[in-house]
Amino acid sequence: MEELQDASIHHMTAKVISAIKNTMCYEPIYKELQRLVCNPTVDPQDMRNTLEDAMKGAGLETEIRNIVYNLVRSKLLKPEEKSQLGKQPSKTTVSDPLGYLKRAGVLWDRRVRKSLNAMCTELKVPLHGQPRISADREDFMAKWNELSNYNMGKCLSKIILQRLIVLYQFTDLANYRPVYAPKDLLEVLLSLKGPAKTTENTDQIPQWEFSHIALPVKNLFELRTHYADLLRSDSYLGVPDLTVQCQRILESRHAPMCQQFLKKGCTPAPYRGALWAHVLDSKLHDYDIEYWQKLRNAVWTTDHIVDKLVFKDIQLTASNDDQYFVFEDVLYQVLLCFSRDTDIGGCVEYESFPVKGKTYEGPPSGVVPFHGICMFAAPFCYLYDSPVSLYYTFRAFYIRYCHRLTTINTHPQGIVSLCLLFEKLLQTYEPQLWSHFRELQIQPLRVVFKWLMRAFSGHLPPDQLLVLWDLILGFDSLEILPLFAIIILSFRKESIMQVASLDSIEAILADLSSIKVLPLVQLALSRD
Repeated sequence: MEELQDASIHHMTAKVISAIKNTMCYEPIYKELQRLVCNPTVDPQDMRNTLEDAMKGAGLETEIRNIVYNLVRSKLLKPEEKSQLGKQPSKTTVSDPLGYLKRAGVLWDRRVRKSLNAMCTELKVPLHGQPRISADREDFMAKWNELSNYNMGKCLSKIILQRLIVLYQFTDLANYRPVYAPKDLLEVLLSLKGPAKTTENTDQIPQWEFSHIALPVKNLFELRTHYADLLRSDSYLGVPDLTVQCQRILESRHAPMCQQFLKKGCTPAPYRGALWAHVLDSKLHDYDIEYWQKLRNAVWTTDHIVDKLVFKDIQLTASNDDQYFVFEDVLYQVLLCFSRDTDIGGCVEYESFPVKGKTYEGPPSGVVPFHGICMFAAPFCYLYDSPVSLYYTFRAFYIRYCHRLTTINTHPQGIVSLCLLFEKLLQTYEPQLWSHFRELQIQPLRVVFKWLMRAFSGHLPPDQLLVLWDLILGFDSLEILPLFAIIILSFRKESIMQVASLDSIEAILADLSSIKVLPLVQLALSRD
C-alpha cells in the first residue's frame, strides 16, 4: 500500500512540475531562484535548508505553494476526482449513458458558431476581421478611455481603394443581433432526451423535467455538509475583527487562507478584490501587463464582428442598468480585449464527442458573445480601479466558472447539473410549489434560468451579488446558485401560490432588491 501511495505522489509531483514549466510564471520564478542560490546566506554545504530559508524570506515559497494549489485544483484533477465521482466506475464505451448529453453539447456549440458564421455571411463581413483603416484606428485609439463616445453607427471608415476611389462603409448596430440568449439555451436543455429504459413508459415522463438525466447531484443534507463553514461563528487567527483578520491573511499571501476567509460571506469590501485575485491566481505580473497591451493593440488594429456584438450587448444590458451604466467605458475595454484573447480557448474545458457534420470557426477567444455576457464582467467594476486588474480576475472567474453556465456538459458544476439540482431540491423540499407549477403547466426552470445562467448578475443588487460570488469562490462551487434560487422561491412562496400565470410569477420575482444573501442561506441550511 505504501509503495502505491509513493508512486501516486511521485506521479502527481511529475504532473505538477510539468504544469509549472508550461506557465508564464515559470521563467521569472526560475530566475529568482537562481538569484537566491547565489546569495551569500545560502551555504553550499547545507544547500537544502539554507535555500529553503532564503526562499521563505523572499516570499518565493509562498508563491510556489499558491501556484501548486491553483494548478492542482484547476487543471491536474479530473472533474470526477474533484467531485468524488471517482467512486463510481467510469465507462468510456460506446454505450456511454451520458453520450447523448455530450453530443448535445457539441451540437449546441456548433449551432452557436454556425449562427455567427451566418451573420457574417448575411452582413458581408469577414469572420476573422479586417484591418482598421488609419482614420478609424486613430479615432478608436483616441477614444479608448471613453468608448461610449465612439460612434459606430455613423460612417465608420473610409477605405481608399485603387486610384483614390473611396468606399464609405456604414455600419448600423441595428443590423447586429445577439447570437443567442438564455431562453435559447433553455429551450435546448428542455428538449434533451436520453435513451429510454426498456421498462420505462416514456409517456409518463413530463417533457419538462430533468429527472431522467443520470447526473449525480447533492441533496440538502450533502449541501449542508459542504457549506458547513457558513454556520460557524469562530474567528480566524484568534482575532474577532474581520478587517484585521483580512489584513493578516492578505499579508500572508496564502491562497488557501484567502479562500477559507471568503467562506464566511462577510468580506470587508475594500479587501474583496485582493482576496479574489489571490484565490483565482490573477495577481498582476509584468508579462500580464505586456499581454494586455498586446490584446489592446489587436483591438486597435483589427475590426471584428464581435466588436459590434460587444457594443450591442453592453448597450442592451449594462448601459440600461442603474447599478452598472457608469462602468460602460471600462466594460468596452475589458470585453473587447477578452474577445481577442486566444489563451482562453486553451484554458476552457470542452467535452468532445464524435459528431458528423461541418465544423465552424469562432472568434479568437473561442467565446461567442451572447445576450448578457457583459454582466459576467460588470460586478468586477466595483472591485478594481484598473481595467488590467479587472480583466485578469474576470477572465480567471469566467474560465473557472462562467463558461460552465453557457455550455451543455456533464460537469458536476455545469448548467445541466445545476438545473437538475434545482428541480430535485424544489420537488423534495418545496412540494407545494412543485405541485403548483405542475398544475399550471409551467416549467419551474423558466422562472429561474436567467438567474442561473447569469449567476444572478443583473438581478441581485451588486453588494449582495458580490457576497454570493464570495461563496462561489470560497466553496469553489456553483451549487449555491440553484440552492439560492430555491431559497428565493420559498421566500416568495405565499405570493406565488396566489397567482396562476407565468407573467404573474415573474412579476413577483422581478424585484430582488430586498433580498439579503447571507442570512437567507444560513437560515435555509440551519433549519430542519
